[in-house]
Amino acid sequence: MFTITLPSSANQDAIQHKINTKTKPLGSLGQLENIAEQIALIQQNEKLSIEQPYMLVFAADHGIAAHGISIAPQAVTQQMVANFLHGGAAINCFCRSNDMAMMVIDAGILVEPDNHPMLLKQRIAAGTLDFSQQNAMSREQAVTAIEYGANAVNHVYQQGTNLVAFGEMGIGNTSSATAIMASILNLPIDECIGRGTGIDDQQLSLKEQLITQGLNRHQASMVDPISILTAVGGFEIAQIVGGMLKAAENKMVVLVDGFIATAAAMLAVEMYPAAKAYFIFCHCSQEAGHQRMLNHLDASPLLSLGLRLGEGTGAALSLPLIRSACAFYNDMASFEQAGVTV
Repeated sequence: MFTITLPSSANQDAIQHKINTKTKPLGSLGQLENIAEQIALIQQNEKLSIEQPYMLVFAADHGIAAHGISIAPQAVTQQMVANFLHGGAAINCFCRSNDMAMMVIDAGILVEPDNHPMLLKQRIAAGTLDFSQQNAMSREQAVTAIEYGANAVNHVYQQGTNLVAFGEMGIGNTSSATAIMASILNLPIDECIGRGTGIDDQQLSLKEQLITQGLNRHQASMVDPISILTAVGGFEIAQIVGGMLKAAENKMVVLVDGFIATAAAMLAVEMYPAAKAYFIFCHCSQEAGHQRMLNHLDASPLLSLGLRLGEGTGAALSLPLIRSACAFYNDMASFEQAGVTV
């Protein structure tokens, strides 16, 4: 489906030398140095640039949400999509404040929204099926969703975007992400499950029961990333997988948000391990299993702010740090240029 290659490491020593000889103690800019090196390897240019950064927020509904395992009813997915399109959500605020364009993708919410300049309709169906009872989607739908996500990224890439971030909205999608995590990491549910947006003990118990039921039902068939998506995935998660992979194929910088986006990143890396070289992991979510996901991916997130909102908020908040990493790489004087003797 994709052709993804690791960035060339031919000039890695020169990149590291450039970072090390800036007017600072060795390694004193911490993770910013790692980010600068990663972007330099991706872009293979003397000067680093962030061009027309784009936030893509994928929205879809989940059949398992009909059991009431979220603090909000399924109608909230549609309502929040309307809020995104009217500019009133947290992600809108953070994108505006960080000069980041934003697009909302209807990957398959229950009720199709009206047309809007900021909306891209890539509907697979009106929500997935209840994965505790049956497959969430068909294999054909999973493959189509991956292709649709790739198309969304290609759309912004052709406009000149070289950095893309992924957000999501979908009542019930932490259940899907938890099932994906448990399947890939081969962990018991109680080591993966969290309270999502803040459910009570009774809802948490039911959520654990339903996810366990679904995994037991589908365990034998979940043999690869596409079959995992087929069994327990979400349309927005599948489209994010496709978007991440297309961005890696296009050698774009990819900002990975929290728990849901990292579940998609895990699937993407399972499919194409080289894709991870293009991923910057933006924050550690307060959702229970996220740190385990990050450990599995050997990822060091930029931020730890206790976030658990989703929408791509952590990715948008990390953009100023990424710009700062590029700025010091491009503009900070070397010891020789500054006439500083150490």
